[in-house]
This record gives sequence, C-alpha cells and structure tokens, in this order.
Amino acid sequence: MAETKKSEKILGVKGMNDILPEDAPLWELFENTVQSVLRSYGYQQIRTPIVEPTPLFARGLGTVTDIVEKEMYSFTDSMNGDELTLRPECTAGVVRSVLEHNLTYDGPKRLWYEGPMFRHERPQRGRYRQFHQVGAEAVGFAGPDIDAELIMLCQRLWDDLGLSGIRLEINSIGDAQERHAHRVDLIAYFEQHKDQLDADAQRRLHSNPLRILDTKNPTMQELVNNAPQLIEYLGEESRAHFEGVQRLLKHNNIPFTINPRLVRGMDYYNRTVFEWITDQLGSQGTVCGGGRYDPLVEIFGGKPTPAVGFAMGVERLLELMKATSGDVSRSQCDVYLVHQGEAAQLQSFTLGERLRDAGLDVVLHCASAGGAGSFKSQMKRADASGAAYAIILGEDEVANGTATIKYLRDADASDNQRSVALELVADHLIDHMTADGDHDHGHLHAGQIHTHH
Repeated sequence: MAETKKSEKILGVKGMNDILPEDAPLWELFENTVQSVLRSYGYQQIRTPIVEPTPLFARGLGTVTDIVEKEMYSFTDSMNGDELTLRPECTAGVVRSVLEHNLTYDGPKRLWYEGPMFRHERPQRGRYRQFHQVGAEAVGFAGPDIDAELIMLCQRLWDDLGLSGIRLEINSIGDAQERHAHRVDLIAYFEQHKDQLDADAQRRLHSNPLRILDTKNPTMQELVNNAPQLIEYLGEESRAHFEGVQRLLKHNNIPFTINPRLVRGMDYYNRTVFEWITDQLGSQGTVCGGGRYDPLVEIFGGKPTPAVGFAMGVERLLELMKATSGDVSRSQCDVYLVHQGEAAQLQSFTLGERLRDAGLDVVLHCASAGGAGSFKSQMKRADASGAAYAIILGEDEVANGTATIKYLRDADASDNQRSVALELVADHLIDHMTADGDHDHGHLHAGQIHTHH
C-alpha cells in the first residue's frame, strides 16, 4: 500500500496575527469600553470597506508619504483592472463615505470606526502588517471646542480602561499659506546644513521637509531643534484657534505639553495636531494621534468642510492594559451541562435552551473524539470552563423531573449541591447569582431577561 505523504503545515502571514480565545476577554473589555465612551459623547459608528480605490490614499495621504511610497498593499483587480488597496488607515475612507452618501446634508456628524488596517512594514512589538485601529471623525465642526472634546474623550477612555502614564502633546501646524512660508524657510535652513542630513532627510528635503523634523536620528537632533518653528508662523486665526483649544483643556484639568516639533506627514492636516504618548512600550510610544484636516473633504471633491479626528492603535493599548490590569480572564460560561444517557442528553438540550432564554451563558457537554465521557471527566471539563454552576442530568434526575445543581465556586464544600425541579432551575440560578451580588454575570442586566415561550 502506498504511504500517504504528510501535508506541509501552512502558517499565517508574518505580521498578521491570530487573536486567540485566551486573548478575547481583553479585546472584549477594550471594545466594550470604547463603545460606551464614544456613545456617551454622541458618536455614531460607521463601517467602511477594507478595500478602497488606490487613488483615494494617493490623493489624500500624498504621494510622497512613506505609507503611499512603501507601505501600502496595492493590487490590480483581475476582473476589471481597477487599482485597489487594503486600507492603511481609515480617515480617507470615512471622508469618502461622508461625501458619497451626503451624510452632512442635515448638519455636522460625529462618527467613529474600528477594524483592521494594513501596512507592509517590518513587524515589531506593537507594529504589525495587519493591525487594528479605533478612530473618531467629527465632520462639519469648525471651532476649537470639538478639538478639545476629542482630546477629553481620549482622557476619559484612558481613565475607564485604568491606564496611566499616557501624556498629551499638542501643537498647531497652521493653515496652508502659513505652512508654505515656514516650508520655504525650512528648506533654506536645511540646505545650509545639507552635509548634516542623513539619506532619508535629503530625500525628503524638497518633497516633504516637515517630516525631517520628526526624525529619530540622534545625530540630527541639534540641527532639528534649531530649525525654524512652524508655531512662529501662525496667523491671527490659527493662533486664536490654538489658544481656544488650550483654554478648554486647562479649564477641564487636562494636562498637556506644547511640542513645536509635532508635525504630520499627511498633506491634509492643518491647525491642531495632538498625540498621546507613553514610555511603557519602548520605541513604539504613540498610542493615539489626531488632529484637524479641514482641506481633505475639498481634496476629495466636496465643498469646503472642516473636520477633526484621531486614531488609536488597539494592539499597543492592549499591551498597556496587560501591564496595568494583569490577567483579564473571563469564564467561558455561567453553566456547564453534564449528562449521561440518551434520555438525559435530550433533556439537557431542552434545559439548556430554557436557561439561555433566561439570559445565562450555557455550555452543553458534547462528545469528543473519545466519546461522551464519564461523569468524572465531564465534571473536570465543567470546572475548567470557569462556570459557576454545573448542572447534572442522569437517569435518576430524568426519572424524577429534577436536575442536580453543583456550585463549583462556593467555598463551603459541605453544602455545594442540591436537587431542583427542572422548571425551577432558571429561577433558582438567577436568585442565587443575585444573592451573591453577581448582577452582571450572564448578561442579567435590567430589561434583558426574557422568558421562554
């Protein structure tokens, strides 16, 4: 007989990571907190496609940015020849959607999104080829008040997640004519010191000189520190806007530092820019960045429309949460149903549905490769699930119309199980959980308990 050749194992793409069940509770905690905070400020969720037309990013981000030049996953659609790209960020897609569906026809919109983004760069801690972002975009608001609101929203999120050690840096990069005047002087300054520029800075000198200010090269820091500062070129309106943001932040006790070197490589940013930074993640210290991008809607073919937003890296914030919160494990279920025999199995399915109708999370023991398993092996599974209760159905229980409830987490082992009539099991468990003060367990929130019909 011919020997069957073992297939070679296929691994995932480097830098595109699985989120495993053991990681899910931390993700759920983060996502639920984000949704709650954003909802409390009146932001509505928008979901845009992962794939967008390549020109959307080339026009919005600027063709000379690192993202467009080196990092985008772009391809030609084999069916119709369209040039498409896996989104490297979401602001451009949100603005495209706002314009396409005329979302601001009845007034400004507060929007938020979450999901995967894609950039082809060297994977490292907190920096992946598929990574996740949460972002907010406020479209149609012109004043400094919305800039301050977005920053305060972030502060509330850090507080609700229990995170500390995240500091705020802000700056203003002014309007187009102010940036142009600064750019002329900046290029002239760097040309006088061209011999001190590294290869990357020389490449950017005429195409995107602002990015030179953001260099991480230690040998260029003194040169950058002495360069003309954009904040010195601000006109009256830009300066008043920036002062308005600062005034609101101070009034609401949000500490910040003005960083005159904080700039943006994307062409569409103007006026307020901000970053939330931590020292707890090594070189990948920025966990959230944002700012105003009033020109973008017009760049995409719409009427002049002010807008401001932010994006935060989910994986980096989860790293911080792990360091701060430790283990954020969650039990797999409230109830684990153990059964033996065909009649008990049938009854356990019916009981399981009744308990789910009551708002409980229930895992029903099902046969594995080794069969259904003994009561002892099933009870081991029940304990490992983290369930508060095991419900046991055997021949005696089926004959008597009862179920045995075992309290897996009760300290008093002498009184940790009892027999209850089948029709009373749900009420008994809910009463027991309420008495223990476990109101949130099993989704038993007010208005969410529904009855079996």
